Amino acid sequence: MIFFPPIQLHSVLKTLRFNNNAGEEIFLDEKAKLVAGFDIINFYISPNDSFHKVQVGRIDPQAPAGKEFVINGSNIVWNQVFNQMPPRSTCVESCHPGQSMFVQPEKQVCCYDCVQCPAGRISIQSDAEQCQECPEDKYPNENHNQCLPKKLNYLSYGEPLGAALAFASLFLSTGTAMVMRTFIRHRDTPIVKANNWSITCTLLSSLLICFLCPLLFIGCPGKVTCLLRQMVFGIIFTLAVACILAKTITVLLAFMATKPGNRARNWIGKRPAVLVIVPSSFLQVGICGVWLAMAHPFLELDIHSQRDEILLECNDGSPLMFYMVLGYMGLLAIISFLVAFSARKLPDTFNEAKLITFSMLVFCSVWISFVPTYLSTKGKYMVAVEIFSILASGAGLLGYIFLPKLYIIILRPELNTRKHLVRRQDCFQVEQSCH
Repeated sequence: MIFFPPIQLHSVLKTLRFNNNAGEEIFLDEKAKLVAGFDIINFYISPNDSFHKVQVGRIDPQAPAGKEFVINGSNIVWNQVFNQMPPRSTCVESCHPGQSMFVQPEKQVCCYDCVQCPAGRISIQSDAEQCQECPEDKYPNENHNQCLPKKLNYLSYGEPLGAALAFASLFLSTGTAMVMRTFIRHRDTPIVKANNWSITCTLLSSLLICFLCPLLFIGCPGKVTCLLRQMVFGIIFTLAVACILAKTITVLLAFMATKPGNRARNWIGKRPAVLVIVPSSFLQVGICGVWLAMAHPFLELDIHSQRDEILLECNDGSPLMFYMVLGYMGLLAIISFLVAFSARKLPDTFNEAKLITFSMLVFCSVWISFVPTYLSTKGKYMVAVEIFSILASGAGLLGYIFLPKLYIIILRPELNTRKHLVRRQDCFQVEQSCH
């Protein structure tokens, strides 16, 4: 027998290339390693003690990428001690969808914890390495294995709160229209004439529009409604408060005109009302115009404030301008309250100064409490707070100023006579002269 050292065979083996019985080509690569495929064989003993072997896979270095190792688990026959279940290669059970794997420190990779996906994230497969984030317009379900679409959140007519506020708006506007109709039918009576018909008509018209304003706030907001609703509310309410201020000043002038030699008689008529109402209203229109020019309100989608909802709301654009509109309206209301309070002891013949005082007290109280409540709410509840304030303050003006007159006109017509009013005036003058 002849022995050859490996170094002498190396050049021969490098060029060795042949096909085996299966037709596969056998050769050595540049590193003198055997390039050949291998079958993965499963050996098992059947119940009748016979020995079997089954090919369950293959290792082929020459196969395309990703297919070098192929195994068919369904062909594997496990020993009966495994209960026909494959052994686990990890320290824990598989993580379910909605969980992700967390490798324990200083332990093998096969030993990991199953951690629930955090807020805003899901996993849709078992043994997920990490959770994936839901799109901005969706949110995860309770099991964190599915993303659900977020619902739009706004004050709609279909929900109880929106329906109740819409009903209150229509009810108060209908009531205002009925009061206006009653005053028009009895406009020749003394009590209506004594209240300055032009101011009364303007005030009732502005209150009617004020009660209809909440309908701009209810329902799905749009670009036009966002642009109009705060402007309309601010201008119309300012007009109503200016009418009340003009009405109160008229009360004072009418009382002063009864005193001999007083020049206030020259101011009685429409001139005081025009000088108060027109400039006051146009100043508010100017503020709203600046608001529109600088930073007008716009439609906004708030997708981050709520987990499962998208807040569809109107952004005021400039909060400073919004509070300037409210502040100017509040300034007129305070002036009206102070003037009415100073005239509260005047006789009913010349107007209801006491009732105007109460009405402005309610008006100011509502809007003072509105600011902190408005700032502490979001979404549709913020809109509901503003609607409630509009309806409550408007109802206070309508109730205190007009319902007592309506009571006399409809239920006590005997008091709505010139003779009764003159007698009340004479009694008051006698009382004043005694003091």
